[in-house]
Amino acid sequence: MPDLTFSVESAESVPLAAAPTISLKLRVENATPNELIHTITLRVQIQIEATRRRYDESEKERLLDLFGEPDRWNRTLRSLLWTHANVVIPSFTGITVADVQVPCTFDFNVAATKYFHGVSDGEIPLDLLFSGTVFYNSEESTLLVAPIPWDREARFRLPVQVWRTMMDEFYPNSAWLSLRRDVFLRVYEYKVRYGIPTWEAAFERLLEAAEEEPVGR
Repeated sequence: MPDLTFSVESAESVPLAAAPTISLKLRVENATPNELIHTITLRVQIQIEATRRRYDESEKERLLDLFGEPDRWNRTLRSLLWTHANVVIPSFTGITVADVQVPCTFDFNVAATKYFHGVSDGEIPLDLLFSGTVFYNSEESTLLVAPIPWDREARFRLPVQVWRTMMDEFYPNSAWLSLRRDVFLRVYEYKVRYGIPTWEAAFERLLEAAEEEPVGR
């Protein structure tokens, strides 16, 4: 029976993808090097291990919406689910490297997006948890099937710059915000009523009006 180990060698943005995507180079090694692996259908859960890095003061300020005040981080700072990915690994013996395509979003209603935006430099600690099925040959050349053990995982430190470069390519000087429909309609009606040409100008006018309101009114 295959004894598989997983590790991530590198990460890069996928050029010309239909949507923002990061490719993780996943190394898969079988402890029985001459055993033929026909196929692996692999499911990957990717978590952000937020407690495994330090944060400067500006990062702590940008992460207030996610973890609250820094003096409470000993209770609120926690791992976050980033996403799930699937990959089919073709036949190999010994060692192979596969591309795990990780879809990304710039929606600021998603906790992972808030986290990526909040960290300015360095690396993001990731924990990849694996499950799935491996199809392999027995010594008698019989095709056998086995589950991926639940304890298979790999850690990787994703450079923040990979994510930032990717988002700058897809959304230069832009950000996405999903609004509840009734709120969107209210802002849209405001924009039309006052003949405001762009959404940016509408939000700027609303912000200026809010700043002019007396505190505590």
